[in-house]
Amino acid sequence: EERVGRRRRGVDRRRRAAGREDSEVGEDPLEPGARENRGALLVLEAAQLRIGFSTAVDGRVEKIVENLGQVRPTFVAAVPRIFEKIYNKIVGGAKEAGGAKWAIFSWAVGVGREVSRLRLAGKEPSGLLALKHKIAHKLVFSKLDALFGGRLRFFISGSAPLAKALGEFFHAAGVLIAEGYGLTETSAASCVNTFEHLRFGTVGHPLPGTQVKIAEDGEILIKGRGVMRGYRNLPGQTAEALDADGWLHTGDIGHVEDGFVKITDRKKDLIKTSAGKYVAPQMLERKLAVACPYVSHSLAHGDNRNFVSMLVALDPEAISKWAAARGLGGKPYAEVVASKEVRDLIAPYIDEVNKDVASWEQVKKWTILPADLTLETGDLTPSMKLKRKDVERKYRQTLDDFYEGTVVDV
Repeated sequence: EERVGRRRRGVDRRRRAAGREDSEVGEDPLEPGARENRGALLVLEAAQLRIGFSTAVDGRVEKIVENLGQVRPTFVAAVPRIFEKIYNKIVGGAKEAGGAKWAIFSWAVGVGREVSRLRLAGKEPSGLLALKHKIAHKLVFSKLDALFGGRLRFFISGSAPLAKALGEFFHAAGVLIAEGYGLTETSAASCVNTFEHLRFGTVGHPLPGTQVKIAEDGEILIKGRGVMRGYRNLPGQTAEALDADGWLHTGDIGHVEDGFVKITDRKKDLIKTSAGKYVAPQMLERKLAVACPYVSHSLAHGDNRNFVSMLVALDPEAISKWAAARGLGGKPYAEVVASKEVRDLIAPYIDEVNKDVASWEQVKKWTILPADLTLETGDLTPSMKLKRKDVERKYRQTLDDFYEGTVVDV
């Protein structure tokens, strides 16, 4: 009874509302790039003023992972790319260690997944499973707690869809990623997952006072108290965004399942092949990001083409470590990623992406880019999203070559 009581108190500690004793690692609201997430930032800032928790900011979004151990936050609000980097660091490190360490890690995650499924059903582990979970925590999950600073209660994810596998993994490790959804036009949050109402791969239920419906073309429409009255002095744009009944046309494609809202892609980013088939590029890109610990970014392409192709950028740090361990250290990055060894390394992950998708969604040709896609080179937005049109223009010849047959098919 005492053990159960301690466990329940631990769960309650994670589920309680934010208070003065809390702290977060977040985005610098004064950075020019923060305008992309202005609505969400304003909500957090208002909550901070109301509640009194502290926020640690670093203008370098990519440094959030490094800052966790030093700041020791109780929650973190970040974009999906940050959680991909944390995941790849954890899983990639365990795979690289190999042998017994990888076996123990895989076993612990399997135990964590069993416990996660129970907790999603409102139950707690008992008997042998409870014992195995205690051992898994001691051997593996306690080390992840230390990586997160030792006080973390939950993550908040927004700005782009989070891969379902990431939510499942972190919950198995004992940390909820509360994925939400909203726009500046909706005063930030419109939907969110909570401890009580959680489904991985979705952005949760609409918040009180918010209505969501799906248009005939799959676009998500939102109506409610938080929706804007219009863009200041821009009646034309206002008319495009808000219909006569007050529904905001979000520009996002998705559907609703059992009250949970699921985002598929941006309407403007959907690929329509020359055969008239629709492909959601972000779905393919998320699959690769989760499957491959060496990938930094990828771009699925194929609008008005006869098949889907992909540009793949590798993480310089991850691929350099891999190369050094195989006698390829010291060579220029571009030379390493152009090698047959690296292509052979990445090929199985592309095969993984092509599993369980329709034939017209499969990546038929791909290449590894000679440089990473970064904010500094103008390939990413400040919130780590791909500037798709810019990247496609930059690598137009490479993309055209896919369809001219000058790049080897895979």
